Amino acid sequence: MTDKVLTLLGFASKAGALSFGAANAACAVSRGKAKGVFFANDISAKSRKEILFQCGKFGVEAFELENAGIDRLSNAVGRKCGVVAVLDDKFNTPLISYLASDREVTR
Repeated sequence: MTDKVLTLLGFASKAGALSFGAANAACAVSRGKAKGVFFANDISAKSRKEILFQCGKFGVEAFELENAGIDRLSNAVGRKCGVVAVLDDKFNTPLISYLASDREVTR
């Protein structure tokens, strides 16, 4: 499922519906623009902690891409980053459903 998620994140990037990087994603969350946050499995502990704190504080879902590191995420979205915030529900809803169905299969 990670490949589908990365592909959809690539489409969101082309559509201008992403905010790139931990600081920009945290800003989008705090301003109420982010619908969801997705981060690579190998980001720093500080970035992970900050993103999870901001998302918890403002009620935005955050997802770790278990099989995707910074390099795979960066390749998918076309920019070097480990964290992206999705700014459009049209992309966020299918992303969450892909990740939810993946979790149900692995249980």
